[in-house]
Amino acid sequence: MAEASRFAPSTTGPAHPGTLLAGLLCWLDARSRGARLVLRLEDLDPERSRPAWSAGMRDALAWLGLDFDRVEEQHAAAEHHADALSRLAAAGRLYPCQCSRSELRARAETPWGDSARYPGTCRGRPLPPGGWRASAEPLRVRLDPGEIAPREESGLDLRQDPERVFGDPVVRRRDGAPAYHLASVVDDARAGVTRVVRGRDLAASTALQLALRRLLGLAEPVHRHHLLLLEERGEKLAKLHGAVGADALRAHYGPRELCGFLARAAGLEERERPVSPAELLPGFSWERVAREDRVVRWAPPRLLLIGSAP
Repeated sequence: MAEASRFAPSTTGPAHPGTLLAGLLCWLDARSRGARLVLRLEDLDPERSRPAWSAGMRDALAWLGLDFDRVEEQHAAAEHHADALSRLAAAGRLYPCQCSRSELRARAETPWGDSARYPGTCRGRPLPPGGWRASAEPLRVRLDPGEIAPREESGLDLRQDPERVFGDPVVRRRDGAPAYHLASVVDDARAGVTRVVRGRDLAASTALQLALRRLLGLAEPVHRHHLLLLEERGEKLAKLHGAVGADALRAHYGPRELCGFLARAAGLEERERPVSPAELLPGFSWERVAREDRVVRWAPPRLLLIGSAP
């Protein structure tokens, strides 16, 4: 089977330096291997996603010099997400959950990130007579206990028992949208993705996603997780924290200049110089990519590379 990869940014805000670095590394990996590359615009959040940000994301990536073999908007795959939910329901895995987040946090024994392990409070509740589509409550999927060992190329040990760490995850939200993890694995399988290249902030959920793949009988990709760009206080550069957006960057940088900054931040270049993604491609290898996260500062009109994270 031919290799295929994907870059899957959320469209809940403009592209920022971390987005562009992740896109660049994913693009270099795929093009260096002759793999097909899909851009998937993750736009399922009805409250935070906007069509203008989807268009802006595509424009920013093209401006930087990144091309894709196919572009998908995640909301267009609603039929496939619903089919996956029907398959889980037919297998007796789905149940409605009436627990609120505040209730779960109050009695949490094992916090995980911003959430807590789900203790299985509603596991015995049946779906309503009309099936999962008739449920007005969030839907969870019942996981089996057991350790899962994802295939990971960068050396991270991602072995985990998702049922013990997370409990049963939500697969359809209260607002009716499919949850991130379910949509992600369904869309990867539908696109024939064999390689997932992404930032290591997402590494902790890899085993959980593989658990969902196995319940649905989907193929398991190889993963590679890479460095992040961090703020000086140690948090990941992100839209949530007001990271500088692509429009502000483009007011001060040309595409080759910004690519040069990203290449130096990633360890692909010893000094900052104008360069295009295509010019980085012949010498690209993961051995040259820095393992340590990089701390950066936006000091208009330039991005500053402060150093490696401790």
